[in-house]
Order: sequence, then structure tokens, then C-alpha cells
Amino acid sequence: MTQFARTSEVLTVLAAQETERLTVGDIVAVLRDRAFALLVVLLGLPNCLPMPPPIPLICGLLLALVAAQIAAGMSAPWLPRALLGRSIARSDLQRAVSRAVPLLRRLERWSRPRLRVFENDIGMRTMGLLLLALALVLIVAAPLVGQIPLGLAVTLVGLGLVERDGIVVAAGLGVGVLGVLLNLGFVYAVFTGVMGLLNLGAAAAGA
Repeated sequence: MTQFARTSEVLTVLAAQETERLTVGDIVAVLRDRAFALLVVLLGLPNCLPMPPPIPLICGLLLALVAAQIAAGMSAPWLPRALLGRSIARSDLQRAVSRAVPLLRRLERWSRPRLRVFENDIGMRTMGLLLLALALVLIVAAPLVGQIPLGLAVTLVGLGLVERDGIVVAAGLGVGVLGVLLNLGFVYAVFTGVMGLLNLGAAAAGA
């Protein structure tokens, strides 16, 4: 794996590791010097599919940690030993990668370095804050459906960072806005439903 390998190639190598489960430490070791951007891609990918708990929660927490370090201006990711030991089944990773790689390859043929406003220190710190916001919404996202647009957003932003393509980053942030609005709508619907039941119960008790 060379420093010029494309995102799809790195993910294919990662999914082909000969072990039943991959720890976070294994993943970081494969990603090497591009760990920040490719970790963002990798943490977004599982959420592009309907995944059961606690996968969105784990991905959201890890993404929040990575995003906070990007916002702090760190040059390489730091993860606590407890997180480095956490693992994901290789079959789950392979399923997500197999679905994503054909799309990634099409994007890679079209993507190129442009609108590189995020490559300076201020731009990367701002990107870290935006990713942190997406991570926090992912942690509390609506089960199954609510995580999908957020997963797509995070994956696109990470791919744009890897390919140094500001248009892909902007597209990811646009999808992220839609994902946040979708989840806010879900929270509002649940809240109004609960309040309606409480009001109905209070009215019945007072009758």
C-alpha cells in the first residue's frame, strides 16, 4: 500500500485482512499517515446501510473523538487504548466496503484536487468542528433510517479530504444538513407524540 493509493484500494486491502474481527488499532495501522481522513471515511461507511445498535453509537463516538482532534489541529490521531482494542466483525466491514467501493471508484474517476480551501489550518479546524456536529447527531440519530444520510455525509466529506476535492466535501456537508434536518424532524415527531399522549392522559384523568 503506497501513499498514492486511492481510497477504494485502501478500503479493499483493509476488508481483506485475514482475521475474523478487526480492532480499531488494526484499522489505524493500515491507514497510516492518512489516518485522519480515511478514518472519517471508514466511520461513515457502516452507517450508509441500516445498521443495528450499537454500531451507529460506536461510530459516532469515535468520529467525535477524531473530529475533536482535527479541530484541535493535531497532525495524527490519538485513540485511547480501550478504543484501540474495540473490534468490528470483518464480515460487517466487508459488506459495507463491497457496497461502497463501486461508488467510490466512480467518484475517484471524477474527483480531483480543487476548491482546496480546507487545506490550511483554519480550514481543517473548521472541518473538524463540522464533523464533530455530524458525529453528535449520529450518536442520537433515529434508529436505522436516520443514520443513513449522516453516514453518506461523513463518507463524502472524508473522501473529499482524501482526494483534496472541495466540491465532494461541500456535497457531503449538504447531505449532512439534510440528515440533521431529518433527525430533528424525527425528534420533533416523537416529542409531539409523547406530549399528545400526556395531554390525553391528563384530560382523561380530569374527566
